[in-house]
Amino acid sequence: MQVDWRGVFPAATTQFAFDLSVDIPATQKVQDALVRDGVHGLIVMGTVGENNSLESEEKRDVLRAAVESVAGRVPVIAGVSELDTKRAIAFARDAEKLGADGLMLLPAMVYVPSEDELVAHFKAVAAATSLPIMLYNNPPAYRVSVGIEAIRQLADIPNIVCLKESAPDTRRFTDLHNAVGDKIMLFAGLDDVALEALVLGAKGWVSGLTNAFPKESLALYDAIVAGDLKTALTIYRWFMPLLHVDAEHDLVQSIKLAEQIMGRGSERVRPPRYPLTGARRAEVTKLVEGAAANRPKLKALT
Repeated sequence: MQVDWRGVFPAATTQFAFDLSVDIPATQKVQDALVRDGVHGLIVMGTVGENNSLESEEKRDVLRAAVESVAGRVPVIAGVSELDTKRAIAFARDAEKLGADGLMLLPAMVYVPSEDELVAHFKAVAAATSLPIMLYNNPPAYRVSVGIEAIRQLADIPNIVCLKESAPDTRRFTDLHNAVGDKIMLFAGLDDVALEALVLGAKGWVSGLTNAFPKESLALYDAIVAGDLKTALTIYRWFMPLLHVDAEHDLVQSIKLAEQIMGRGSERVRPPRYPLTGARRAEVTKLVEGAAANRPKLKALT
Protein backbone atom coordinates (compact mmCIF):
# COMPACT_ATOMS: atom_id res chain seq x y z
CA MET A 1 0.00 0.00 0.00
CA GLN A 2 1.48 3.32 -1.11
CA VAL A 3 0.75 6.00 1.50
CA ASP A 4 2.79 9.17 1.79
CA TRP A 5 1.91 10.56 5.19
CA ARG A 6 4.37 13.20 6.28
CA GLY A 7 4.44 16.48 8.15
CA VAL A 8 2.61 17.75 11.22
CA PHE A 9 -0.53 15.83 12.21
CA PRO A 10 -2.05 17.44 15.32
CA ALA A 11 -3.95 15.20 17.70
CA ALA A 12 -7.07 17.35 17.62
CA THR A 13 -9.17 17.94 20.71
CA THR A 14 -12.79 16.93 21.11
CA GLN A 15 -14.79 19.93 22.31
CA PHE A 16 -17.50 19.67 24.95
CA ALA A 17 -20.46 21.90 25.80
CA PHE A 18 -21.15 23.17 29.33
CA ASP A 19 -23.11 20.00 30.11
CA LEU A 20 -20.13 17.97 28.78
CA SER A 21 -22.04 16.67 25.78
CA VAL A 22 -19.94 16.56 22.61
CA ASP A 23 -20.06 19.96 20.91
CA ILE A 24 -19.87 19.02 17.25
CA PRO A 25 -19.83 22.59 15.82
CA ALA A 26 -17.03 23.61 18.21
CA THR A 27 -15.10 20.43 17.40
CA GLN A 28 -15.43 21.11 13.68
CA LYS A 29 -14.28 24.70 14.25
CA VAL A 30 -11.09 23.45 15.93
CA GLN A 31 -10.49 20.96 13.11
CA ASP A 32 -11.08 23.50 10.35
CA ALA A 33 -8.82 26.07 12.00
CA LEU A 34 -5.92 23.60 12.12
CA VAL A 35 -6.35 22.70 8.46
CA ARG A 36 -6.50 26.38 7.51
CA ASP A 37 -3.29 26.92 9.47
CA GLY A 38 -1.60 24.45 7.14
CA VAL A 39 -1.27 21.15 9.02
CA HIS A 40 -0.58 18.13 6.85
CA GLY A 41 -3.09 15.74 8.45
CA LEU A 42 -5.42 15.40 11.39
CA ILE A 43 -5.62 12.77 14.12
CA VAL A 44 -9.10 12.61 15.64
CA MET A 45 -9.92 10.77 18.85
CA GLY A 46 -6.38 10.08 19.90
CA THR A 47 -5.31 10.54 23.50
CA VAL A 48 -5.79 14.31 23.27
CA GLY A 49 -9.15 13.73 21.59
CA GLU A 50 -10.30 11.83 24.70
CA ASN A 51 -11.22 8.70 22.77
CA ASN A 52 -11.90 6.60 25.83
CA SER A 53 -14.19 9.24 27.33
CA LEU A 54 -16.56 8.98 24.36
CA GLU A 55 -19.52 6.68 23.95
CA SER A 56 -19.55 4.39 20.93
CA GLU A 57 -21.94 6.54 18.89
CA GLU A 58 -20.19 9.73 19.94
CA LYS A 59 -16.99 8.41 18.40
CA ARG A 60 -18.77 7.86 15.12
CA ASP A 61 -20.36 11.31 15.32
CA VAL A 62 -16.98 12.97 15.90
CA LEU A 63 -15.41 11.12 12.97
CA ARG A 64 -18.35 11.90 10.69
CA ALA A 65 -18.03 15.57 11.63
CA ALA A 66 -14.27 15.56 10.99
CA VAL A 67 -14.66 14.06 7.53
CA GLU A 68 -17.26 16.73 6.77
CA SER A 69 -15.24 19.68 8.09
CA VAL A 70 -11.92 18.63 6.57
CA ALA A 71 -13.57 17.82 3.23
CA GLY A 72 -10.58 16.03 1.75
CA ARG A 73 -8.07 18.83 2.30
CA VAL A 74 -5.78 16.62 4.43
CA PRO A 75 -5.91 12.99 5.60
CA VAL A 76 -8.19 12.29 8.57
CA ILE A 77 -6.78 9.53 10.77
CA ALA A 78 -9.20 8.04 13.32
CA GLY A 79 -7.99 6.67 16.64
CA VAL A 80 -8.97 3.06 17.35
CA SER A 81 -8.80 2.60 21.12
CA GLU A 82 -11.09 -0.13 22.42
CA LEU A 83 -11.27 -2.62 25.25
CA ASP A 84 -11.03 -5.68 23.03
CA THR A 85 -10.32 -6.82 19.51
CA LYS A 86 -13.97 -7.29 18.55
CA ARG A 87 -14.83 -3.69 19.38
CA ALA A 88 -11.70 -2.44 17.60
CA ILE A 89 -12.66 -4.33 14.45
CA ALA A 90 -16.20 -2.94 14.57
CA PHE A 91 -14.96 0.63 14.89
CA ALA A 92 -12.34 0.18 12.16
CA ARG A 93 -15.02 -1.04 9.76
CA ASP A 94 -17.33 1.83 10.65
CA ALA A 95 -14.50 4.35 10.31
CA GLU A 96 -13.87 3.14 6.78
CA LYS A 97 -17.57 3.51 5.91
CA LEU A 98 -17.62 7.01 7.42
CA GLY A 99 -14.79 8.18 5.18
CA ALA A 100 -11.67 8.10 7.36
CA ASP A 101 -8.43 8.12 5.39
CA GLY A 102 -6.60 5.95 7.90
CA LEU A 103 -6.57 4.52 11.39
CA MET A 104 -4.31 5.06 14.38
CA LEU A 105 -4.48 1.68 16.11
CA LEU A 106 -3.72 1.22 19.81
CA PRO A 107 -3.32 -1.96 21.81
CA ALA A 108 -6.51 -3.09 23.52
CA MET A 109 -7.13 -0.88 26.53
CA VAL A 110 -6.54 -1.97 30.16
CA TYR A 111 -5.16 -5.43 29.39
CA VAL A 112 -1.38 -5.82 29.16
CA PRO A 113 -0.88 -8.49 26.47
CA SER A 114 1.90 -10.88 25.63
CA GLU A 115 3.74 -10.12 22.42
CA ASP A 116 1.79 -12.83 20.60
CA GLU A 117 -1.52 -11.37 21.81
CA LEU A 118 -0.47 -7.86 20.84
CA VAL A 119 0.53 -8.94 17.33
CA ALA A 120 -2.69 -10.92 16.94
CA HIS A 121 -4.76 -7.87 17.93
CA PHE A 122 -3.06 -5.65 15.37
CA LYS A 123 -3.27 -8.31 12.64
CA ALA A 124 -6.97 -8.93 13.25
CA VAL A 125 -7.89 -5.25 12.97
CA ALA A 126 -5.69 -4.79 9.89
CA ALA A 127 -7.39 -7.75 8.22
CA ALA A 128 -10.82 -6.21 8.84
CA THR A 129 -10.21 -3.01 6.88
CA SER A 130 -8.56 -1.78 3.72
CA LEU A 131 -7.56 1.50 5.35
CA PRO A 132 -3.88 2.25 5.98
CA ILE A 133 -2.94 1.89 9.63
CA MET A 134 -0.62 3.84 11.93
CA LEU A 135 0.26 1.73 14.96
CA TYR A 136 0.62 3.65 18.21
CA ASN A 137 3.31 2.79 20.74
CA ASN A 138 3.11 4.69 24.01
CA PRO A 139 4.47 2.62 26.92
CA PRO A 140 4.36 5.46 29.51
CA ALA A 141 0.64 6.07 28.96
CA TYR A 142 -0.72 2.62 28.14
CA ARG A 143 1.74 0.23 29.89
CA VAL A 144 2.22 -1.75 26.67
CA SER A 145 5.44 -1.66 24.69
CA VAL A 146 5.30 -2.58 21.02
CA GLY A 147 8.72 -4.19 20.76
CA ILE A 148 11.07 -4.36 17.81
CA GLU A 149 10.29 -8.04 17.23
CA ALA A 150 6.56 -7.31 17.15
CA ILE A 151 7.15 -4.61 14.54
CA ARG A 152 9.17 -7.07 12.45
CA GLN A 153 6.20 -9.46 12.49
CA LEU A 154 3.83 -6.70 11.39
CA ALA A 155 6.01 -4.96 8.80
CA ASP A 156 4.90 -7.10 5.86
CA ILE A 157 1.16 -6.57 6.38
CA PRO A 158 0.23 -4.35 3.42
CA ASN A 159 -1.99 -1.85 5.23
CA ILE A 160 0.19 -1.44 8.34
CA VAL A 161 2.21 1.45 6.99
CA CYS A 162 3.24 3.65 9.91
CA LEU A 163 4.24 3.68 13.58
CA LYS A 164 3.62 6.58 15.94
CA GLU A 165 6.49 6.17 18.38
CA SER A 166 5.92 7.72 21.79
CA ALA A 167 8.58 5.94 23.80
CA PRO A 168 10.84 8.69 25.21
CA ASP A 169 14.03 6.87 24.18
CA THR A 170 14.98 8.34 20.80
CA ARG A 171 17.33 5.42 20.12
CA ARG A 172 14.18 3.54 19.13
CA PHE A 173 13.97 5.45 15.85
CA THR A 174 17.32 4.13 14.70
CA ASP A 175 16.65 0.63 16.02
CA LEU A 176 13.31 0.53 14.23
CA HIS A 177 14.81 1.76 10.99
CA ASN A 178 17.53 -0.85 11.20
CA ALA A 179 14.93 -3.55 11.89
CA VAL A 180 12.36 -2.81 9.18
CA GLY A 181 13.90 -0.19 6.90
CA ASP A 182 11.29 1.71 4.92
CA LYS A 183 8.57 -0.90 5.30
CA ILE A 184 6.96 1.19 8.03
CA MET A 185 7.02 4.98 8.20
CA LEU A 186 7.94 6.42 11.58
CA PHE A 187 6.21 9.40 13.22
CA ALA A 188 7.26 11.22 16.37
CA GLY A 189 4.60 10.81 19.04
CA LEU A 190 5.97 12.88 21.92
CA ASP A 191 6.25 16.62 21.45
CA ASP A 192 9.47 16.95 23.41
CA VAL A 193 11.41 14.52 21.21
CA ALA A 194 10.03 15.81 17.90
CA LEU A 195 13.23 17.39 16.59
CA GLU A 196 15.35 14.37 17.45
CA ALA A 197 12.85 11.99 15.83
CA LEU A 198 12.56 14.04 12.64
CA VAL A 199 16.32 14.37 12.32
CA LEU A 200 16.62 10.60 12.78
CA GLY A 201 14.28 9.93 9.88
CA ALA A 202 10.71 10.19 11.14
CA LYS A 203 8.43 11.30 8.31
CA GLY A 204 6.11 13.26 10.54
CA TRP A 205 5.00 14.34 13.98
CA VAL A 206 1.73 13.63 15.77
CA SER A 207 1.62 16.71 17.96
CA GLY A 208 -0.34 17.88 20.96
CA LEU A 209 0.82 21.49 21.34
CA THR A 210 0.15 22.21 17.68
CA ASN A 211 -3.42 22.73 18.90
CA ALA A 212 -2.21 25.92 20.57
CA PHE A 213 0.78 26.93 18.41
CA PRO A 214 0.25 25.55 14.89
CA LYS A 215 2.41 28.02 12.97
CA GLU A 216 5.45 27.42 15.15
CA SER A 217 5.01 23.66 14.90
CA LEU A 218 4.86 23.85 11.13
CA ALA A 219 7.88 26.16 11.01
CA LEU A 220 9.87 23.68 13.11
CA TYR A 221 9.02 20.83 10.73
CA ASP A 222 9.75 22.94 7.64
CA ALA A 223 13.14 24.01 9.00
CA ILE A 224 14.16 20.41 9.68
CA VAL A 225 13.05 19.29 6.20
CA ALA A 226 14.99 22.18 4.69
CA GLY A 227 18.11 21.23 6.64
CA ASP A 228 18.06 24.54 8.48
CA LEU A 229 19.07 23.20 11.87
CA LYS A 230 19.85 26.66 13.24
CA THR A 231 16.25 27.81 12.72
CA ALA A 232 14.90 24.49 13.95
CA LEU A 233 16.90 24.73 17.17
CA THR A 234 15.76 28.32 17.75
CA ILE A 235 12.12 27.25 17.54
CA TYR A 236 12.63 24.02 19.49
CA ARG A 237 14.46 25.66 22.37
CA TRP A 238 11.75 28.32 22.63
CA PHE A 239 9.03 25.66 22.49
CA MET A 240 10.58 23.03 24.75
CA PRO A 241 9.34 24.18 28.20
CA LEU A 242 5.78 23.92 26.90
CA LEU A 243 6.37 20.75 24.87
CA HIS A 244 7.28 18.90 28.06
CA VAL A 245 3.63 18.97 29.20
CA ASP A 246 2.81 16.53 26.37
CA ALA A 247 4.76 13.87 28.28
CA GLU A 248 2.91 14.37 31.59
CA HIS A 249 -0.10 12.44 32.86
CA ASP A 250 -2.29 15.55 32.64
CA LEU A 251 -1.37 16.31 29.03
CA VAL A 252 -4.99 16.46 27.86
CA GLN A 253 -6.01 19.09 30.42
CA SER A 254 -2.78 21.03 29.83
CA ILE A 255 -3.14 21.05 26.05
CA LYS A 256 -6.80 22.06 26.23
CA LEU A 257 -5.92 24.85 28.67
CA ALA A 258 -3.23 26.04 26.25
CA GLU A 259 -5.75 25.89 23.43
CA GLN A 260 -8.17 28.00 25.47
CA ILE A 261 -5.57 30.59 26.42
CA MET A 262 -4.66 30.95 22.75
CA GLY A 263 -8.32 31.45 21.83
CA ARG A 264 -8.64 28.22 19.88
CA GLY A 265 -10.95 26.03 22.01
CA SER A 266 -12.27 25.19 25.45
CA GLU A 267 -10.49 23.50 28.33
CA ARG A 268 -13.56 21.43 29.26
CA VAL A 269 -12.75 17.74 29.71
CA ARG A 270 -14.78 14.75 30.80
CA PRO A 271 -14.32 13.00 34.13
CA PRO A 272 -12.31 11.31 35.40
CA ARG A 273 -10.30 14.23 34.06
CA TYR A 274 -10.98 17.70 35.40
CA PRO A 275 -9.59 21.08 34.31
CA LEU A 276 -6.33 22.01 35.96
CA THR A 277 -6.47 23.92 39.23
CA GLY A 278 -4.14 25.48 41.75
CA ALA A 279 -0.38 25.42 41.30
CA ARG A 280 -0.46 23.17 38.24
CA ARG A 281 -2.89 25.47 36.44
CA ALA A 282 -0.72 28.46 37.27
CA GLU A 283 2.38 26.62 36.06
CA VAL A 284 0.89 25.64 32.69
CA THR A 285 -0.68 29.08 32.23
CA LYS A 286 2.70 30.70 32.81
CA LEU A 287 4.32 28.40 30.24
CA VAL A 288 1.69 29.17 27.62
CA GLU A 289 1.63 32.91 28.23
CA GLY A 290 5.42 33.01 28.29
CA ALA A 291 5.63 31.18 24.98
CA ALA A 292 3.03 33.48 23.42
CA ALA A 293 4.88 36.59 24.61
CA ASN A 294 8.27 35.44 23.37
CA ARG A 295 7.54 33.80 20.04
CA PRO A 296 10.61 33.52 17.83
CA LYS A 297 10.68 36.34 15.34
CA LEU A 298 11.22 34.39 12.17
CA LYS A 299 10.32 35.36 8.66
CA ALA A 300 8.66 31.97 8.14
CA LEU A 301 6.21 32.77 10.94
CA THR A 302 5.01 36.14 9.63
